[in-house]
Amino acid sequence: MIIRRERTADVPAIRSVTSAAFTKAERSAPPSGPGADPGEVALIDSLRAGSEWIPELSLVAVDGEQVIGHVVCSRAWVDGRPAAGLGPLSVAPDRQSSGVGSALMHAVLGAADALGNPIVGLLGEPAYYGRFGFVPAATTGVVAPDASWGDYFQVRTLSAYHGEAGGFRYAAAFDDV
Repeated sequence: MIIRRERTADVPAIRSVTSAAFTKAERSAPPSGPGADPGEVALIDSLRAGSEWIPELSLVAVDGEQVIGHVVCSRAWVDGRPAAGLGPLSVAPDRQSSGVGSALMHAVLGAADALGNPIVGLLGEPAYYGRFGFVPAATTGVVAPDASWGDYFQVRTLSAYHGEAGGFRYAAAFDDV
């Protein structure tokens, strides 16, 4: 398995992996209609089409020629200052719990750090994301877009972090999910 940047030819495989990963997920964005893909598929499409897409932070895990996982960070803000919003993270169901998601997380966090992002925020399971250094956002003074998210809204501070605090805002595409 290797981790690399997304290529245009990967888009259909990313859609397929994301759909498969979230179809039976315990928590997932609602589909746009009956029989439609999970909302995460439309979210990625919308992010990719928008100005807040960060191509350097859209990574795939590839085994041979097959895309088996994907992660993306898009532009976000903390109190109006640039940050990164992570998600979705998708791994093909038959490759889950085999290290693919961890490899993608380490790669995207390293890339986000190298690009000078001070904070990465995400909405996800604390028990999973805590192993990558994420903490409940409130402990850093970062305020979740929705207070009901509680400790599920988490942040990871990176090398460029200098105490940024305040309201977190995802890319506009997240408003439609």
